[in-house]
Amino acid sequence: MANLIKFAQMEYKQLNIDDISFFEKVIGNNNVFSEEEILQNYSHDETEDLSFPPEVVLKPKTTEEIVKIIRYCNVNNIPVTPCGARTGLSGGSLPIFGGVALSLERLNSIIEIDERNLQATAEPGVINQVFRDVVAEKGLFYPPDPSSKGSCFLGGNLAENAGGAKAVKYGVTRDYVLNLEVVLPTGEIIWTGANVLKNATGYDLTSLMIGSEGTLGIITKIIFRLIPLPTKDITMLIPFNSSEKACEAVSAVFRAGITPSALEFIERDAIDWALKYTDVKLQIDDEVQAYLLVEVDGDNMDLLYKDCERIFEVMDNFDCGEILLADSERQKNQIWKLRKEIAESVKSNSVYKEEDTVVPRAELAKLLKGVKAIGKAYGFQSVCYGHAGDGNLHINIIKGEMSDEDWNTKLTLGIREIFELTHSLGGTLSGEHGIGLVQKDYMDIVFSEKALGLQKGIKNLFDPNGILNPGKILK
Repeated sequence: MANLIKFAQMEYKQLNIDDISFFEKVIGNNNVFSEEEILQNYSHDETEDLSFPPEVVLKPKTTEEIVKIIRYCNVNNIPVTPCGARTGLSGGSLPIFGGVALSLERLNSIIEIDERNLQATAEPGVINQVFRDVVAEKGLFYPPDPSSKGSCFLGGNLAENAGGAKAVKYGVTRDYVLNLEVVLPTGEIIWTGANVLKNATGYDLTSLMIGSEGTLGIITKIIFRLIPLPTKDITMLIPFNSSEKACEAVSAVFRAGITPSALEFIERDAIDWALKYTDVKLQIDDEVQAYLLVEVDGDNMDLLYKDCERIFEVMDNFDCGEILLADSERQKNQIWKLRKEIAESVKSNSVYKEEDTVVPRAELAKLLKGVKAIGKAYGFQSVCYGHAGDGNLHINIIKGEMSDEDWNTKLTLGIREIFELTHSLGGTLSGEHGIGLVQKDYMDIVFSEKALGLQKGIKNLFDPNGILNPGKILK
């Protein structure tokens, strides 16, 4: 009788030598891995210290190979966890039931760049920055730019509907995807849409797949929409003596009729830690409590300078300090390096948990104030930063003086209060990191029982045997 693993009322077959032999026949011995070191490498992503090793790692090269693997696993009740670069922050690619870690890293081709229609076809294993650079050589622009763009894969970006700093002006991943080739958990292949800019034909399966975190199907080809590449930009760093004033200034920029290409909020502690972690040099006055990092872009420098002047006028109303206008490409890169390295600097500095809240941008100040109050009540510190222009605040909860017992027991209560506050302000649990494993217990805060039931019904329709990335998003 087959060995079964039981976890949270789900049962799956443990792999045996016959299963391994089948996988080797499909993709070759060199692409099937069961060595302990490799299993450990695929047991984690960037989500804190969680680790769930798979029983085997498979690295197919083609859609057809994936079809054979998925069909076999579906028939034999073997869990399959799709994964890529494993840069996620919600545990979405963790194989919590063991089984197969299906790595898409060998599906790494940019198949076509259609300059006439401003489109590109790519596979999910292409690195975000590589894709951006290749299309830029054609004068085209793919805006989504998560902080991990130098290592994260396009497939993972789709799985989490990644955003990044440019989302405030240009939108998120979903806004640039026209059509997808998807392998369903049954092994069937579908295309979700059409390679057109307008589509009112039936349900929007393309949007449904984006943000589904690999729970509904495996994306094997992506048709992207591109736009012309902006040729000029200006970067500003604006200091504030009050974090709440910095947050209040965000919505005022938009009310003044300006849409920056990036508008980032950075709390003082985040800046201090990043300065210690990087080689960036920046003098900070003692009274500075927060920064806004603002970028405007386009093709006309005169118009961009006019936008900057209007931003300066707005900031005069919010007790800001002297605004730093980057006067060279090097200085601009240094400012952005500081912002991009904050996450790693926090990670290297302390035990922490990161929450990815998002609210209407005018409510940012209330959210920040509430987070600090909740931290005081539960005994934890927080370091906050994020994409303020679209109301997306990354809350890094720092253990600090909190006891191990409180960290392991009371912290979840504090996090729940943060999410309840976020929801009360018109926000939700995640702006770009997804739900994955670590946030699924909080879904009841933002969804009714009926809405959760509908989502579970969608999962069951696509994946009736529950083999594809089980245990994610929904309880």
